[in-house]
Amino acid sequence: MSGRPTLRLLHFLTYYLPHRTGLTLHVQRLAEEQARRGHRVTVVSARFRRELPPREVIDGVAVERLAAPLRVSRGMLMPGYPLALWRHLRRCDAVHAHTPLLELPLVALACRLARRPLLVTHHGDLVLPAGYFNRVVEAVSWASFRLGARGAGRLVAYSEDYAAASRYLGGVLASRTVAIPPPVSIPAPRREDVEWLRRRLGVGDAAVVAYAGRFVEEKRPDLLLAAMPGVRQQFPGAVAVFAGQQVLPYERYLERCHALIEGQRPWVRFVGLLEDPAELAAFYALAEVLVLPSETECFGLVQVEAMLCGTPVVATDIPGARVPVATTGMGVLVPPRDPESLARGIAAVLADRGRFVRPRGEVEALYSVAATADRIEALLEEVFDR
Repeated sequence: MSGRPTLRLLHFLTYYLPHRTGLTLHVQRLAEEQARRGHRVTVVSARFRRELPPREVIDGVAVERLAAPLRVSRGMLMPGYPLALWRHLRRCDAVHAHTPLLELPLVALACRLARRPLLVTHHGDLVLPAGYFNRVVEAVSWASFRLGARGAGRLVAYSEDYAAASRYLGGVLASRTVAIPPPVSIPAPRREDVEWLRRRLGVGDAAVVAYAGRFVEEKRPDLLLAAMPGVRQQFPGAVAVFAGQQVLPYERYLERCHALIEGQRPWVRFVGLLEDPAELAAFYALAEVLVLPSETECFGLVQVEAMLCGTPVVATDIPGARVPVATTGMGVLVPPRDPESLARGIAAVLADRGRFVRPRGEVEALYSVAATADRIEALLEEVFDR
């Protein structure tokens, strides 16, 4: 911002560290990069586990977690939110809200009253499993976003492709929406880590087909399970390895996939949530291909992480999810909800993997933390000057 070398920046979102999703990783990388640049950065989120401290500093970022005694679907109700919001607004220069965020209308109103610029990054439309209650939650989430987003100086989407398809960002909000790729960072994999993980999983020389992400219905991990018998017809012994949180308090999709898992137990592995970046890099490098079979996806950070580790991707050809493959050429796109097409896509990569691999530098030139932070700072300057 003009004449303001050191900024006081305030991020609002529902979950922050140690919670790990694409949204929290996005905010973590951006906030820590802003702190490294000398800005004073504060993140306000829910205290989603009682053992977490209400306040701490993580890599230069001040984190405040508000008491959240009640969970509603994937959200948390925070009674102290209005007071904390007003307290922080009085000593910040700009606000960056990250949605879905039920409190967005409140944030927008407070920013207007306090005359603070508001930037909103939309991390994806809320999509929940079938059920009347979930439809109500989705409707409330959409309405709160549309109401609050009108108070934002600018809105950010991960890509123009997703913004054009988003139910949240359409209509009058489209002209105020800017596409900025998410910040992606992962260390180069080390051979010794890859070999250690191979021994731990007991996969030997088998072709490893990887999945990284929460085991939830919208990401359709069951489609990978259904596709693997077709893959093994051409590549006998191929193993599907799942990384990420499998048991979630708001959805028990793993239980619904029990029969699929048990039907091919010798060829399925679960490694759980990999929080160590070096271990995650080894997981990607171990795989011959990463699969993103989602039915809905804002972007899929795991795709770019895998590409940076030299691993091609098979992703569904849907808005948002298709962008990394289409941009880099590092993979194959397949129709959604089609395990046979998914199996063919995986087999195509396994049969000629070298054709889909690009140098790490090419991918880094397209997606980096520094580039995202630069563009976010430019937007903050724009909304501040207004």
